[in-house]
Amino acid sequence: MKGPNLELTVLCENSVTGPFGLIGEHGWSVLIKIRGRQILFDTGQGLGIVNNSQVLGQDLSRTELLILSHGHYDHASGIPMVAAKCSSLPIVCHKDVFLSRYWVKDGVKRYIGIVHERNYLESLGCDFRFYSRFTEILPGVFITGEVPRVTDFEPPDPHMVKETNQGTGKRLEQDPLKDDLSLIIDTPSGLLVVLGCAHAGLINILEHIRSNLPDKQIHTVIGGTHLGFAGKEQFERTLLELDAYSIKRLGASHCTGLLNSARLYCSLGERFFHAGVGTTIEM
Repeated sequence: MKGPNLELTVLCENSVTGPFGLIGEHGWSVLIKIRGRQILFDTGQGLGIVNNSQVLGQDLSRTELLILSHGHYDHASGIPMVAAKCSSLPIVCHKDVFLSRYWVKDGVKRYIGIVHERNYLESLGCDFRFYSRFTEILPGVFITGEVPRVTDFEPPDPHMVKETNQGTGKRLEQDPLKDDLSLIIDTPSGLLVVLGCAHAGLINILEHIRSNLPDKQIHTVIGGTHLGFAGKEQFERTLLELDAYSIKRLGASHCTGLLNSARLYCSLGERFFHAGVGTTIEM
């Protein structure tokens, strides 16, 4: 019997759906098998990716390509674990992934950028390939590249900053997270969109995809929406704008937060599902 054109398995996420033996962590990683090829989207913190892949019967050594959604520790810290399984590891990402980044709130400053140096990762066989535009990286597989911020209700997270060199010293300034990218796969049922954290704004991302693939219907969206950090106005406007895309399934996870995940379920009903570790999608 012919198998599905596409199979997606969540390897890293904050929670676990089963089976026994899986590890949850604050992070995100998805393994994708499409038309005989295997790609990985993000790697989580590195705490669970090897264990979870083994429990779920997935072979990381078959990974042909890693797509890095952005340069935060909870999406990129598992890179060495994946590289150790592969003879070489091409990595598609944006050039800004190696910026020095911090979370600053209430007098607390915490580093949240990639924890490994580029030179070290390259010594493990990683081959970084930088993109900034909407690009078809494999047949029927696209990345958004930089997402234009066109909405008036999806502001950048004020607590996320980057370190820059100006004048005689270093200073912190708002991080626009230009490197935030999502993955799009064209399937017979419609487009499957895999989000990282949606720092660019969920509606901004969907609008960017629609403008680049205007004849395609978005069928399924899965991943972090960053709505866990959204204010009431942003959340309500996002729900209102979502209706225009007629999405069939929304699998929210990671940075969506439990409260706003519950609100999404109340709004979307059976179209909503939670995408914890072990979740599998076939299309």
